[in-house]
Amino acid sequence: MSREGRRRLVLSTLRFSLTVSVLAGVAFGGWQVTRALRENPRNAPAVAAVPLNAPKFETNGFLASDPQWLTRTLALPKNATLMSLDLEQLRERLLAQGQVNTAVLTKVFPATLKVRITERSPIARVMPAGEPKALLVARDGVVFNGVGYEAELLETLPWIETLKLSRDGDGFQPISGMGVVAELLGKAKLEAEHLYATWRVVSLARLNTDAEIDIRTISGATVVFSATSDYFSQIANLDLAMDKLMAQGAVFTRINLANGRDVTVTMDQPIIPVLPAGKSTSSAKPAARKTAPPYLPAFGNFSTKSKTTREF
Repeated sequence: MSREGRRRLVLSTLRFSLTVSVLAGVAFGGWQVTRALRENPRNAPAVAAVPLNAPKFETNGFLASDPQWLTRTLALPKNATLMSLDLEQLRERLLAQGQVNTAVLTKVFPATLKVRITERSPIARVMPAGEPKALLVARDGVVFNGVGYEAELLETLPWIETLKLSRDGDGFQPISGMGVVAELLGKAKLEAEHLYATWRVVSLARLNTDAEIDIRTISGATVVFSATSDYFSQIANLDLAMDKLMAQGAVFTRINLANGRDVTVTMDQPIIPVLPAGKSTSSAKPAARKTAPPYLPAFGNFSTKSKTTREF
């Protein structure tokens, strides 16, 4: 390349670099001004006061079904302007509602507040002493007053039986141990919904002492799970045990799945073989029942009379 050619190449490179630097500086300056206006309005130059528009609300849950929820929660002054809003204070008001998991607030000039939240999903219900109605419990143990949920959906959630709920201001402290409970309920609902549909009460009374979770069914029977063992295997053992019990027409009050591969079943009554006419109990083999007794889905009708323990 000639000397003149090299000179033109160098000048072209310098002009290109200068242009890129100027554009980058303009972009960075614009970003800084936008951030200052959105997050630090008090430090930005004064602008004309413009009446605040209705907030734009986005959620991944059910709160949007109540059109007044956001207005009640934010409690904005009547003559508020976008410049006068304290975003951190408004965010704290949203997060004080247990149903709200995360909240992001953005000022969109000249007069719009954008609110985007994610909601907690309930996995169970709880009835604290002195409360007028049931509250909901999320997988992280947060207890909250659900808004927007249909009654049919809430009826499918089991109840949580805990030793004590501790007050925390106007609400309650999170329930410890709900992480392992959420895992159990989630796997049961996904892998064996016919069993999960009959679970009504989840007791945490022995979770800290014995690492066991007691499930009481619609019919009053108890199913014991180990919180330290694989839930999938325990649910599979439960399903197999249920099939065997129903095939024998057996009625039970307790199934313990916390002993590894051994499933211990406490019967309501011993299984009595049906003998052909004229045969004695010493020589006859048990005959299968023609029809099984009536039972509720999956778990059967249980009473609390006698108790006989068997192992599968």
